[in-house]
Amino acid sequence: MSIRNSFIFLIVFCLCTPQLKCAPVKTGIEVLRERNFDVLRGKNVAIITNQTGIDSMFRLSVDILRNERSLKLAAILAPEHGFLGGVQGEIKDSKDSKTNIPVFSLYGSSRTIPDDKIKNIDVIVFDIQDIGSRSYTYISTLKIAMEAAAKNKKEFVVLDRPNPINGIIVDGPILNENFKSFVGIAEIPYVHGMTVGELALLFNDESKIKCNLTVIPMNGWKRSMSWQDTGLPWVPTSPHIPEPDTPYYYPITGPIGELSIVNIGVGYTLPFKIVGAPWIDAEKFANELNKKNLDEVIFHPFYFKPYYGIFKDEFCKGVRIVISDRNSFKPFEICIAIMDTLIKQYPERFNFSLVKDRTKTFDNVCGTDTIRKDLISGSTDKTIINKYKRDLAKFIEKRTKYLLYD
Repeated sequence: MSIRNSFIFLIVFCLCTPQLKCAPVKTGIEVLRERNFDVLRGKNVAIITNQTGIDSMFRLSVDILRNERSLKLAAILAPEHGFLGGVQGEIKDSKDSKTNIPVFSLYGSSRTIPDDKIKNIDVIVFDIQDIGSRSYTYISTLKIAMEAAAKNKKEFVVLDRPNPINGIIVDGPILNENFKSFVGIAEIPYVHGMTVGELALLFNDESKIKCNLTVIPMNGWKRSMSWQDTGLPWVPTSPHIPEPDTPYYYPITGPIGELSIVNIGVGYTLPFKIVGAPWIDAEKFANELNKKNLDEVIFHPFYFKPYYGIFKDEFCKGVRIVISDRNSFKPFEICIAIMDTLIKQYPERFNFSLVKDRTKTFDNVCGTDTIRKDLISGSTDKTIINKYKRDLAKFIEKRTKYLLYD
């Protein structure tokens, strides 16, 4: 290849390779690097992170900190699914094969940071991509780690990242404190519309954690942004959140999936984007849902055969969910409407009495038992939704003082 052709090839390659373009949004790790790691200089650092802790060039935050001479990366703390992702179930302590840095599990027999693991640590850094729903456990790990930092008088730094749903949509019931669990750690709605940095500020104040908290905000992020608007590369946050649009669907069908009565696409190629079962009439189900005239969502009849999970290798019929406007849809309202329709169309199949062993988890995910009880009593979806709207409005007002972006 001639020098001229090589030059032309290089230009074309750079123009056609998205990760080489300058992203309009800089995440916390990139802003921290521009600040010459000011809040970490001269300190022993532990980082809570996983495969999603990257910069816009796919460089792991672990590697960025490890190669920075002004600090010492002494420990890695791994959330659910492990430091490198992909693990189902509990994880164990290990070592990073590339760096030999110890990796301590935050998703094993204990979900907190043992005091002895951070005895010689000065600052704990949090850098994980969240997906914007309360039941996703990364924000539970965030809050518990902040409490451990306060207890042990350690500094805590959050490297902020976008909310992939956006910073506008806020929906669902506020968690009742009687239903706090690892899938619902704080009194926030199911879809909170906040970044991890904003949540850390809220947790620190509202839950009176009072740790020595620093949030490194992003540059360039706007609350209305979709993931595609950010220009950032997407890394699957867990095995069933493969694409940047999956977080939109997780709060629609995730609570339903906890009952294991219908398949929600987990085990098929469209996790959280479909609802089906062998006993559903797809056309009738889609028609009834579309009659509800839910804002910014359409239901299409859909047919599929799961590769694993519930109804493995069985022919399922149901609906595919299509969101037409991602800045104004109400995901938890759609969730309630789907369950209401299933109960009314298939009372002998979609019945809480058949899955009594699953109701506690379902209530914990919803953050209350009123959703289940109202569905059982025959309350309409609109009645159920109106019950939590007043508290939701109060939260929307309260959260304003913790918001970092326009």
